[in-house]
Amino acid sequence: MINYVQITLNLHNWEYIVALVRQEYNQGMKIHQADFSKGKVSTLILRVSFPLIIAELVNLLYNMVDRIYIGHLAENGSVALTGLGLCFPVISLISAFAKLYGPNGGAPLCAMARGRGDMKEASLVMGNSFTLSVITGFVLMLVVFVFNKPILYAFGASDYTYPYARDYLLIYSIGTIPVLVTLSMNAFINSQGFAMIGMVTVLIGAVINIILDPILIFICGLGVKGAAIATVFSQTVSCVFAVSFLCSKSVELRLHFSDMHLGLGRCKKIIALGTSGFTMGATNSVVQLVCNKCAFIWGGDLYVGVMTILNSVREVYSTVMNGIGSGASPVMSFNYGARNGERTIKASNFTLVCTLAYSFLVWIIIIAFPHAMAMLFTQDGAMIEASASALRIYFFGFFFMAFQTAGQQTFVALGKAKQAIFFSLFRKVIIVVPLTVFLPYLLGIDGVMWAEPVSNVIGGLAAYLSMRHTVMPELKAMKGKNTLQ
Repeated sequence: MINYVQITLNLHNWEYIVALVRQEYNQGMKIHQADFSKGKVSTLILRVSFPLIIAELVNLLYNMVDRIYIGHLAENGSVALTGLGLCFPVISLISAFAKLYGPNGGAPLCAMARGRGDMKEASLVMGNSFTLSVITGFVLMLVVFVFNKPILYAFGASDYTYPYARDYLLIYSIGTIPVLVTLSMNAFINSQGFAMIGMVTVLIGAVINIILDPILIFICGLGVKGAAIATVFSQTVSCVFAVSFLCSKSVELRLHFSDMHLGLGRCKKIIALGTSGFTMGATNSVVQLVCNKCAFIWGGDLYVGVMTILNSVREVYSTVMNGIGSGASPVMSFNYGARNGERTIKASNFTLVCTLAYSFLVWIIIIAFPHAMAMLFTQDGAMIEASASALRIYFFGFFFMAFQTAGQQTFVALGKAKQAIFFSLFRKVIIVVPLTVFLPYLLGIDGVMWAEPVSNVIGGLAAYLSMRHTVMPELKAMKGKNTLQ
């Protein structure tokens, strides 16, 4: 059994990680294939969630390390950070397509097919998701190349910040296909119980990115361009590893060329279920667009930079919650497919308990140390002070996000696409966007920050209570009808 702590402590040691991967391959990995119908539900979720959380945190390092290094450039660091922040709504939108085909779309369908014992359908779902990811990645790359200027200005760029945003985004777009394939296919690695390999897939790219960033940014003097080149190269390496593993004999479901031929009905199912995750990612992009524009109107370029810091901190802390939800999803999907309602309920309840305890702790930490968090991203005194004040407002009552995570993830895992989509739109589009626009007229720039905590309370409770009302009766009716004991 490999020690996950040792992995995280040896991110700098490339030879260690290579040896780890070789060891996993040599052991055949079949012994780690998860059977979610057996064992304690909470233990299963934690066992799957931990490497997923590490993987997602490390994946976050791709952009986070870029922001930290760029923000500390000797000249124009704050402006470059602001320009980089303008790219993130676009990057969020690109990543949202991976959720459409992978974690929220194809992977739950694949897990449910495995639970029913239909391995051929599970394999076809994975192959179709791969093809959709490649096609979408190519189209998005072309769109960014052609329309990058109007897109960035729509997201809040000014003549002062646009050159930095353009330099990063144009290079980043070259890696769109590897990004989508890695994120979507890693979900199929995890859904088969290979969370360890899923983590290593991301670790490999992150280590390369961490090494290349300072070399290209500072030593080679490439600045923002260097950060983008490092990101694209590292994501490509991760993509090659993920695909090669799914094509190997180490997995139960292998990626076959014959399964990549698109089936209209199957694609509709993948997209229908994945639309909830895509909507969350896409609406995050829309919200960032609105926030950037309103921040610029009410506070200028300084507060566009502040929004970059707020989003960065939020991504770090939300990643753990998403990892817990992602770890619970295959457990819920598998047992739901196997008609085991009791275990599905336990998985949903445990998701809420874990995310609630974690998010409450996060809220306390942010209230206590806002300046320290801001200083990770900038040396500008004015931006640090503005960010510290904004952090306390933006994260007020952060623990209500646990209800959104538990409710949303249960809907997704059980294939309740319509409900999942609605509550994705409800919190972000129906609540956050209007509040972001209108609250500044009452509260000034602080109104932009208050929109998020208000949406967490209303949207989170609405999603969770609706899930309890609609889903739990169905799951309770399954008791006594379990097919797997």
